[in-house]
Amino acid sequence: MAGEDTEWDQILRDKGILPAKEKEPEITEDELIAMVEKAVAAKYGDKPIEDRTLDELDELEDEEDERVLESYRRQRLAEMQALSSLEKYGTVTELSKPDYNREVTEASQSVYVVLHLYQNHIPACKLINGILDRIASNHRYVKFMRIRGDQCIENYPDRNCPTLLVYGEGDLKRNLVGIASLGGMGTTIDYVEKLLKDCGALKSLTTHGEDEDAEEQRRGFRISRATKQDDSDDDWD
Repeated sequence: MAGEDTEWDQILRDKGILPAKEKEPEITEDELIAMVEKAVAAKYGDKPIEDRTLDELDELEDEEDERVLESYRRQRLAEMQALSSLEKYGTVTELSKPDYNREVTEASQSVYVVLHLYQNHIPACKLINGILDRIASNHRYVKFMRIRGDQCIENYPDRNCPTLLVYGEGDLKRNLVGIASLGGMGTTIDYVEKLLKDCGALKSLTTHGEDEDAEEQRRGFRISRATKQDDSDDDWD
């Protein structure tokens, strides 16, 4: 749901990148009525709300719609700014084994690190290298690296390549061993992105689900307004 924290949101808040989330107070029906009445009084004087025209009530509801949508826009802007401040990578970098602790384990305390163990002569590794190049350019806040499997782990079997190691919060979050775990030779960028999102490494600025939540929220206001208009029309009959 829009407005709910994900695990990645909480990480950003813990690091001080996102501000502490203020809990939105719940508004009771009586409080909402009082707010509307106050707005009516400020705009039209002390005329009782039940004596207002539909045009007057519609104008007030338009203002309330805008207030809710503006709150949603501010939240999305904060998330976008937080991610933009981390967008300093964008490529898949070759890793040397002596730098493993610094570049992977220690670095993963502040950013997610995706490490590809590969071999040049294996077609599946070439496929995953190409896919990771594209993903890295689209998610510049994630650190993508690669290293030959036997350079990283002595006698690492070729049959295990490609292998993806996903690090976050200083720990190994997920290991995906072999091309079968990555969707096979027919795998796609979207499929690998989904795997990385499922383990928390990737975060979309605006997901399809959030778009649906926002639209549902807007649609709820329209339905509410239409219901009020119908009720008012019945009163005039």
